[in-house]
Amino acid sequence: MSDPVLLLSALHEPTQGRLEERYKVHHLYKATDKAALLASMSQCPVAVTTGGRGIDAATMAALPGLKLVACFGVGVDAIDLAYCKAHGIAVTNTPDVLTDDVADLAIALLLASLRQVVAGDRWVREGHWVSRGPMPINRGLAGLRIGIVGLGRIGAAIALRCTAFRTQIAYHGPNRKPVDWPYYPDLLELARWSDVLIAASPGGESTRGLVSREVLEALGPDGHFINIARGSVVDQAALISLLGSGGLAGAGLDVFDNEPHVPAELIAMPQVVLQPHQASATRGTRDAMGGLVLDNLEAWFAGKPLVTPV
Repeated sequence: MSDPVLLLSALHEPTQGRLEERYKVHHLYKATDKAALLASMSQCPVAVTTGGRGIDAATMAALPGLKLVACFGVGVDAIDLAYCKAHGIAVTNTPDVLTDDVADLAIALLLASLRQVVAGDRWVREGHWVSRGPMPINRGLAGLRIGIVGLGRIGAAIALRCTAFRTQIAYHGPNRKPVDWPYYPDLLELARWSDVLIAASPGGESTRGLVSREVLEALGPDGHFINIARGSVVDQAALISLLGSGGLAGAGLDVFDNEPHVPAELIAMPQVVLQPHQASATRGTRDAMGGLVLDNLEAWFAGKPLVTPV
């Protein structure tokens, strides 16, 4: 309990409990005077954060003794990596262990969007089946063209799952991968080819607005957009506009620009399926993510190589 750790955001309960058993944890997110706590922790060597919370340059500048940022999550776009690199601060994350669950939710959103699962549930619950008869027909998955934006671990896992539904797969990313699926270096061309576009790319400035209005327009009025990446990857205003005007048929969204604040327009749209950034939120995955965070801390304090360095 003698080693100090600064915790920037609440974690999965079992992980946080184990963290507090092993280390002297100071909770920045609970502090009424955050500046005073940072000043008192200026020589703290380790900060633990989440992918959503991250850590900015100003916070790290107040911690000149900081040597390690351990992230509970695979996405590190909310961490100022340039500052970390310039100041010799190591960064770890929790890759691989959440791949399957995130890919599974992408498929769940895909099917829910195409087959209007949530709208169908409401149709029954609100009595429309009796008063109006069958709900409007929707679209099946077999044979559709699925475009994957970002064929990393998660994107590839989504693609493999889609092949089980006898879909066609193609992908876009900064580099061609050693796979048999067609590669589109131009995202606009991939969108024109696709019936469904699934965003699985990293977040951050390099991908901000990657799925632009032009890309969404190319997907077309029968197209569906699925996002389990980051809200910043898509032009959210354009997405709302096109869904509202009939420029897109539907969407399945787990991530948003200003979480947890979801635009009222999206909430009101029956053709949009929403999730509260839930893709990795299963007990097994969150336990495994927590295990990696703790393993990285243990390795660092013992002077051993980090388990999952970024």
